Amino acid sequence: MNSILTEIKQSFRHGGMLVKLIYINLGIFLAFNIFRAIMALGGIEIGFILSQYIAVPAHLPTLASRPWTLLTYMFFHEGFLHILFNLLWLYWMGKIFLSFMTERQLLGVYIMGGVSGALLYILFYNIFPAFANVLPMSFALGASASVLAVVFAVAAYAPNYTLNLMFIGPVRLKYLALFMVVLDILSIAGSNAGGHIAHLGGALFGYLFIYFQKQNVNLAQPVNFFIEAFTSTPSTKRRKKMKVEYSKPTNDYEYNKLKAEQQKEIDRILDKISKGGYSTLSEEEKQTLFKMKN
Repeated sequence: MNSILTEIKQSFRHGGMLVKLIYINLGIFLAFNIFRAIMALGGIEIGFILSQYIAVPAHLPTLASRPWTLLTYMFFHEGFLHILFNLLWLYWMGKIFLSFMTERQLLGVYIMGGVSGALLYILFYNIFPAFANVLPMSFALGASASVLAVVFAVAAYAPNYTLNLMFIGPVRLKYLALFMVVLDILSIAGSNAGGHIAHLGGALFGYLFIYFQKQNVNLAQPVNFFIEAFTSTPSTKRRKKMKVEYSKPTNDYEYNKLKAEQQKEIDRILDKISKGGYSTLSEEEKQTLFKMKN
């Protein structure tokens, strides 16, 4: 047992951001359900009460008393199938995401996509009369909005990236993303309206993240600020500042020329990936893609 725990700790410590996100979701799921099972043996049903302090409420006065739920809800699942499908999608799409972008960007999109999903869910439930009767007891939970943000970020960045789906065959990522968003819109009239609205909020953030990234605006910057506030020391901050000063282009013409050449090369590599997959890249092209995304 100790060796298993040691291996899990080492895997979490040395794994990348994708592994850490999966482990955190799994850890919270197991802790919640094990604690609920133990309490149930004593005749105490505490699951619903406890979940209200982790899931995000649509009712504004309740949210004001539990603001942390805007973050905790995106790591919280109650049902096995719910977490299974969310983590499978996160793993598959997260791997593709990391072939184009950085681990810090993955964390930023996951967190901000989840927050955007929660905010859209809260907004809809408070402005549309259809939800007035269920508003006080409505809660959202799960990583779906965060996962949709990752999916749509990849789809916006590499829309022609091709996936080979079982029983379907090759499908371009842009069509898969379109299918998912249409399905969520149609499902708003169903029993899980809040969840599908949150999905749309996450998807919207994923698309906007790439759109503004091309304008040199980072919508995930709040997450970066938070990370740097807790991980940076005065010495590392000074080193970062010196790095920026020495790497600055000499003039606007040189900067624009460099950016244009880099964009042309990365477009060529992405086009090659969309036609034949990542495995068709040469080692030099893989190194180029890695350098450009960092």
